[in-house]
Amino acid sequence: MTNKPRVALFVTCLVDLHRPSVGFASIALLEAAGCTVEVPRAQTCCGQPAYNAGDRKTARDLAASIITAFSGYDYIVVPSGSCGGMLSRHLPHLFDDDPNLRAAADALAAKTHELVSFLTDIMHYTPTPPPHHATATYHDSCAGLRELGIKQQPRALLATVPGLALTEMADPELCCGFGGTFCVKFPDISTRMVSDKAADIDSTGADLLLSGDMGCLLNMAGRLSRAGSSVQVRHIAELLAGTTGAAIGAAG
Repeated sequence: MTNKPRVALFVTCLVDLHRPSVGFASIALLEAAGCTVEVPRAQTCCGQPAYNAGDRKTARDLAASIITAFSGYDYIVVPSGSCGGMLSRHLPHLFDDDPNLRAAADALAAKTHELVSFLTDIMHYTPTPPPHHATATYHDSCAGLRELGIKQQPRALLATVPGLALTEMADPELCCGFGGTFCVKFPDISTRMVSDKAADIDSTGADLLLSGDMGCLLNMAGRLSRAGSSVQVRHIAELLAGTTGAAIGAAG
């Protein structure tokens, strides 16, 4: 590319409220990949909680504001498979009854990418992260894997981290039980799912749990902490950018 692509970072609610360091790490990675990065101040929620709860009016209002706030950029990048899936797969259908807004929503969806897949599939970026001597295991979030096809991309990027060994869970694709509003509607089922997930994580002997979705990470960090596990939990962007800091704490 002769000109740097102009990228808007969709920060996400959970990154903004619980782990701003993921946002800063994402910016560092995007800039290192050759992008000009902006963070539109008018952004709010992607609308997924309202959408999943059947509140289409709220989801639609949020979607309309997103279309306005993120117009004019070459790409929209999201450090979350679930929010990325909402913007690129579901948001356009909120305007099925409005051809003009549907066209604008389709245009937004077409240029929206999850962070890890954007770095690998669009920018063809090979990072040069600092050494991190640890054994890690990686959780494939449901939305990232099943909606966006993110599987090998994070593992390819992690292979560039000097000193890092990756050991796979027995079932890295198994849902952690968070599922946005699912954990609120079905807490007993969610707790059983995340307990099974935590046991799988611990069975790997890994020091570090990584993923690309803060909802999953907060949920798993909470269960691991309550189970007395010593596994550290971080977003993949933090490791790749060399800004790991303190581990992600319990969700509550």
